[in-house]
Amino acid sequence: MKPFTKTALAVAVLFGMAYGGAEWLTYSRAVPAQAAVSANQTLIKRGEYVARLSDCFACHTVPKGKPYAGGLAMQTPLGAVYSTNITPDKATGIGSYSYQQFKNAVQHGIRSDGTPLYPAMPYPSYVIMPEADIQAMYAYFMHGVKPVSQQNARSTLPPVLNWRWPLAYWQALFAPQRRFQADSRYDEHINRGKYLVEGPGHCGACHTPRGIAYQEKVLSDDDSYFLSGAVIDGWRAKSLRGEARGLASWSEDELVDFFASGRTDTSAAFGAMADVVEHSTQYWTDGDLKALSGYLKTLSPAPGKEVELPKREDVTTAMLRSGKYSSRGALLYAEHCIVCHRADGNGVPRVFPALNNNSAVYANNAQSVIQITLEGGRMPQSKHDLMAFSMPGFRYLSDQDIADVANFVRNGWQNQAPEISKADVAEIRRFVRNKAPNIVPQAASGEHHE
Repeated sequence: MKPFTKTALAVAVLFGMAYGGAEWLTYSRAVPAQAAVSANQTLIKRGEYVARLSDCFACHTVPKGKPYAGGLAMQTPLGAVYSTNITPDKATGIGSYSYQQFKNAVQHGIRSDGTPLYPAMPYPSYVIMPEADIQAMYAYFMHGVKPVSQQNARSTLPPVLNWRWPLAYWQALFAPQRRFQADSRYDEHINRGKYLVEGPGHCGACHTPRGIAYQEKVLSDDDSYFLSGAVIDGWRAKSLRGEARGLASWSEDELVDFFASGRTDTSAAFGAMADVVEHSTQYWTDGDLKALSGYLKTLSPAPGKEVELPKREDVTTAMLRSGKYSSRGALLYAEHCIVCHRADGNGVPRVFPALNNNSAVYANNAQSVIQITLEGGRMPQSKHDLMAFSMPGFRYLSDQDIADVANFVRNGWQNQAPEISKADVAEIRRFVRNKAPNIVPQAASGEHHE
């Protein structure tokens, strides 16, 4: 046998073994056949609440699109993955799913055809949810959601990454089959918050750093990586731990207010977090909001992180009020920002968020500040605050101008943060410009997109 033939044969054998191993891993994760779920209005209503806890709407609905019809582009370092149609349409949605198939998808990352789901779906978190909640969600999606005919979109990942079977190895390494573990240090109330954070709320999917394989580095508070902050979709998801650039300065009541309405007297939700509030947390019960907030306040600072920043004197307010601007950034602030955010940087309570002493502003990573300055933002609308105030984008400013005003704000008043350069702004501008678009809302009317 020729050397080339031997090599090709060896590669084919190894490939076959790898493929076979992936098939076995997927089969071993799948749950056996389940009894049919008998739906009733009480179960459907419970399922609607569990779906709100799990924030299914935000990912599976595009702006101005039909509920749960999919099409939202989720950016990854290698391309975009689109959320799928999870309405009960039998041809394009999940209407033909058995309960077993639904459970396998939600908790084990396995599609109805037996192939793995991309980890953009937070099944590593959902796996700890109890059977009763998964049954309730199934009842809701099958009987409480209107079916929509809309084909799912293909990802923009490189062709080789559209092979799904290698994901079985990713799942075996990074999506363990596990149950929720209550912490004996906490009472039932705080453990409820722990469950909400680790399970349906899947807070770690955005706020926990990811490793080289795009896996969450830790799935629970067994390590200080948990909820220590991460970058997702060009936004800096802040640390939710008890440090100065995290939640050290937040009270439990402020957190409850924030999750219920998307704003407090000094801050406001923006980016993906605005969607979380608008489509999920505003619908949580008071008990669950208090449990969530109470648990987050138990998280200690990550090692090496400051609990509070050194105090500094505010010389910015007087300078701005004098009209004698100390820098190009100060002049730009006076021209574009001061009307809403005020000379003292404290904004207007529940209308325009404060920039002074705002940990989202003085975070070490400035990506969120850059992106919202370029693209603008919108507060969530909620039953608590019906008016959704918006901030315009300032894309027409140069990269240097954006860097100058960002540095002024991040180090003005009592803020302290590393400076950024025009190259940092240029990088975020390119990222925003090259984002894959969502499936256009017209698709919801029956036009199919592949």
